Amino acid sequence: MIELLKTLTNLSGPCGYEHAVSYYLKEYLEDKTDSVMIDPIGNVMARKKGSKPGPAILLTAHMDEIGFMVKKIEANGLLRFEKLGGNDDRILLAQPVKVMGTEGEVHGVIGTMSAHYVKFDDPNKVRKHSQMYIDIGASSKEEAEEMGIEVGTPVTWGTGFQVFGPEKRRKIQSKALDDRAGCAVLVQALDELKDSSFAGELIFLFAVQEEVGLRGAKTAAEHLQADAAIAIDTTAVSDTPEETMDGSLGLGRGTGIKVMDFSLIVHKTMKDLLVKAAKENSIPYQLEVFPGIGTDGGAVAYANKGIPTGVLSIPSRYAHSPVEVIDYADLEATKDLVKAFILNLEEDQKFPF
Repeated sequence: MIELLKTLTNLSGPCGYEHAVSYYLKEYLEDKTDSVMIDPIGNVMARKKGSKPGPAILLTAHMDEIGFMVKKIEANGLLRFEKLGGNDDRILLAQPVKVMGTEGEVHGVIGTMSAHYVKFDDPNKVRKHSQMYIDIGASSKEEAEEMGIEVGTPVTWGTGFQVFGPEKRRKIQSKALDDRAGCAVLVQALDELKDSSFAGELIFLFAVQEEVGLRGAKTAAEHLQADAAIAIDTTAVSDTPEETMDGSLGLGRGTGIKVMDFSLIVHKTMKDLLVKAAKENSIPYQLEVFPGIGTDGGAVAYANKGIPTGVLSIPSRYAHSPVEVIDYADLEATKDLVKAFILNLEEDQKFPF
């Protein structure tokens, strides 16, 4: 799963520009599912029938990553930009980026004042993103345009994928773990279910534009008929020493079984079934109550008169940054619980209120 995740995170796919991820997943899933398609907005949807009748289960994760968009090209070739998704102005300075130009990806960096000038500035000032700029090495507007850059060109982080930490406690550092990690979980679970017997039908939804308002999942879920759903996403842990952290969610403690966030109060039946499967299969888990986050689970739960929806969260440090960090054991636990839930389904499975 590490190599799969590396491949997925190395693809550039900020909100609205997930094309490379969509095409990769469609091709990957063609021989592993009964049908696969990309809808007009860019969602990838695939279906896999079980060996016996049973409920239809929607499994979803989003493909997009936070990023930026070129707003203006200055006369000296520097790029002004707008945000795509929830970026924190405090961490933008001096970060590497990739600008997705028409002639190919262009490396750049979000500029910052040299340390030698700090004494002439207010060291406590946090500049807004609208005051910042991206340097791609161009010395004029014309040069930037010749490099394939124009107003509206999308931008993503320029950081890479790294496995680090002790062998028994491997961590993964990368951009776009939110939520390519969820995509990897679903793809890996599908691979491992290849020779397994299960009831019903699995509907996979790899959604676009989650970071700008759950748009892809909202669009797809309106016409996908399912008896129940599980969304897979990352969640921000609170186990670092900042004074605002309460330690209620931690890296390496297992997958998060969501109870509530700002987009969803999780269906009790779904939460109970996930907890039961985790306990029966000795899968480490932690219950998540975190109003500071939302997922596609919220969009799915509102569709088709209310699909009973659960959410599994992959714990993450430094979320929405160029160096997000997850624990490989948590990734495995999330995948194992998805599989356990599917294998526990029965032909007459009901999801009562």
